[in-house]
Amino acid sequence: MFTAIAKGLGITFKHMLPGHSTTVQYPAVKLKMSDRFRGLHRLVPTRDREKCVACYLCPTVCPAKCITVEAAENDKGEKYPRVYKIDLLRCIFCGYCVEACPVEALEMTDAYELADYRRSDFEFTKERLLK
Repeated sequence: MFTAIAKGLGITFKHMLPGHSTTVQYPAVKLKMSDRFRGLHRLVPTRDREKCVACYLCPTVCPAKCITVEAAENDKGEKYPRVYKIDLLRCIFCGYCVEACPVEALEMTDAYELADYRRSDFEFTKERLLK
Protein backbone atom coordinates (compact mmCIF):
# COMPACT_ATOMS: atom_id res chain seq x y z
CA MET A 1 0.00 0.00 0.00
CA PHE A 2 2.79 2.40 0.90
CA THR A 3 4.51 1.69 -2.43
CA ALA A 4 1.35 2.62 -4.37
CA ILE A 5 1.06 5.93 -2.50
CA ALA A 6 4.75 6.66 -3.05
CA LYS A 7 4.42 5.82 -6.75
CA GLY A 8 1.42 8.20 -7.11
CA LEU A 9 3.21 11.00 -5.27
CA GLY A 10 6.28 10.44 -7.48
CA ILE A 11 4.16 10.99 -10.59
CA THR A 12 2.60 14.10 -9.07
CA PHE A 13 5.93 15.62 -8.07
CA LYS A 14 7.41 14.79 -11.49
CA HIS A 15 4.71 16.91 -13.14
CA MET A 16 5.50 19.81 -10.82
CA LEU A 17 9.07 20.07 -12.16
CA PRO A 18 9.81 22.79 -14.76
CA GLY A 19 9.21 21.63 -18.32
CA HIS A 20 6.53 19.08 -17.41
CA SER A 21 3.66 21.49 -16.97
CA THR A 22 0.67 21.34 -19.29
CA THR A 23 -0.74 24.63 -18.01
CA VAL A 24 -0.09 27.79 -20.00
CA GLN A 25 0.25 31.08 -18.14
CA TYR A 26 -2.45 32.58 -20.36
CA PRO A 27 -2.28 36.37 -20.33
CA ALA A 28 1.51 36.38 -20.57
CA VAL A 29 1.90 33.33 -22.85
CA LYS A 30 -0.54 32.67 -25.69
CA LEU A 31 -0.89 29.42 -27.56
CA LYS A 32 -0.22 29.30 -31.30
CA MET A 33 -3.46 28.48 -33.06
CA SER A 34 -3.70 25.81 -35.72
CA ASP A 35 -3.73 26.87 -39.38
CA ARG A 36 -7.31 25.59 -39.60
CA PHE A 37 -8.52 27.66 -36.63
CA ARG A 38 -11.48 29.89 -37.47
CA GLY A 39 -11.28 33.12 -35.52
CA LEU A 40 -12.12 36.72 -36.29
CA HIS A 41 -13.06 37.59 -39.87
CA ARG A 42 -10.99 39.94 -42.04
CA LEU A 43 -11.65 41.56 -45.40
CA VAL A 44 -8.62 41.33 -47.68
CA PRO A 45 -7.57 44.76 -49.00
CA THR A 46 -6.08 45.51 -52.41
CA ARG A 47 -4.10 48.62 -53.37
CA ASP A 48 -6.97 51.10 -53.48
CA ARG A 49 -9.95 49.30 -51.88
CA GLU A 50 -11.17 45.99 -50.51
CA LYS A 51 -11.07 42.88 -52.69
CA CYS A 52 -14.80 42.17 -52.22
CA VAL A 53 -17.01 42.52 -55.32
CA ALA A 54 -20.34 42.43 -53.43
CA CYS A 55 -21.56 39.22 -55.06
CA TYR A 56 -23.81 38.39 -52.05
CA LEU A 57 -22.56 34.80 -51.78
CA CYS A 58 -21.34 35.15 -48.19
CA PRO A 59 -24.69 36.32 -46.74
CA THR A 60 -26.48 33.72 -48.85
CA VAL A 61 -24.55 30.73 -47.48
CA CYS A 62 -24.36 31.98 -43.89
CA PRO A 63 -26.52 29.69 -41.74
CA ALA A 64 -26.69 32.25 -38.92
CA LYS A 65 -27.63 35.13 -41.25
CA CYS A 66 -25.16 37.42 -39.53
CA ILE A 67 -23.64 39.07 -42.65
CA THR A 68 -25.14 42.19 -44.23
CA VAL A 69 -23.94 43.43 -47.63
CA GLU A 70 -25.16 46.41 -49.64
CA ALA A 71 -23.57 46.89 -53.04
CA ALA A 72 -22.65 50.05 -54.91
CA GLU A 73 -20.73 50.92 -58.07
CA ASN A 74 -17.74 53.20 -58.38
CA ASP A 75 -17.03 55.54 -61.31
CA LYS A 76 -15.26 52.72 -63.22
CA GLY A 77 -18.39 50.53 -63.04
CA GLU A 78 -16.91 48.08 -60.53
CA LYS A 79 -19.14 46.72 -57.78
CA TYR A 80 -17.99 47.10 -54.21
CA PRO A 81 -19.69 46.73 -50.82
CA ARG A 82 -20.94 50.12 -49.65
CA VAL A 83 -22.00 48.43 -46.40
CA TYR A 84 -20.43 45.21 -45.11
CA LYS A 85 -21.26 44.15 -41.56
CA ILE A 86 -20.80 40.96 -39.57
CA ASP A 87 -22.63 40.51 -36.27
CA LEU A 88 -20.25 38.35 -34.24
CA LEU A 89 -22.87 37.67 -31.58
CA ARG A 90 -24.84 35.69 -34.15
CA CYS A 91 -21.85 34.19 -36.00
CA ILE A 92 -21.15 30.49 -35.40
CA PHE A 93 -17.66 30.65 -37.03
CA CYS A 94 -18.47 27.88 -39.50
CA GLY A 95 -16.32 29.34 -42.29
CA TYR A 96 -18.91 28.91 -45.06
CA CYS A 97 -18.58 32.59 -45.99
CA VAL A 98 -14.85 32.16 -46.60
CA GLU A 99 -15.37 29.02 -48.69
CA ALA A 100 -18.12 30.62 -50.80
CA CYS A 101 -16.19 33.78 -51.72
CA PRO A 102 -15.17 33.54 -55.40
CA VAL A 103 -12.45 36.20 -55.15
CA GLU A 104 -11.06 35.16 -51.74
CA ALA A 105 -11.88 38.56 -50.26
CA LEU A 106 -12.78 37.20 -46.82
CA GLU A 107 -10.59 35.20 -44.48
CA MET A 108 -10.65 34.05 -40.89
CA THR A 109 -7.70 35.02 -38.71
CA ASP A 110 -6.34 33.32 -35.62
CA ALA A 111 -7.63 36.06 -33.28
CA TYR A 112 -9.62 34.49 -30.48
CA GLU A 113 -9.74 37.16 -27.77
CA LEU A 114 -13.13 38.59 -28.70
CA ALA A 115 -14.58 39.47 -25.30
CA ASP A 116 -16.02 42.95 -24.88
CA TYR A 117 -18.41 44.90 -22.65
CA ARG A 118 -20.92 46.40 -25.11
CA ARG A 119 -23.08 44.63 -27.69
CA SER A 120 -22.32 47.33 -30.23
CA ASP A 121 -18.63 46.37 -30.18
CA PHE A 122 -19.48 42.97 -31.69
CA GLU A 123 -20.82 44.50 -34.90
CA PHE A 124 -17.86 44.57 -37.26
CA THR A 125 -18.21 47.07 -40.09
CA LYS A 126 -16.20 47.18 -43.29
CA GLU A 127 -13.66 49.58 -41.79
CA ARG A 128 -13.02 47.33 -38.77
CA LEU A 129 -12.78 44.23 -40.96
CA LEU A 130 -10.15 45.84 -43.19
CA LYS A 131 -7.75 46.44 -40.27
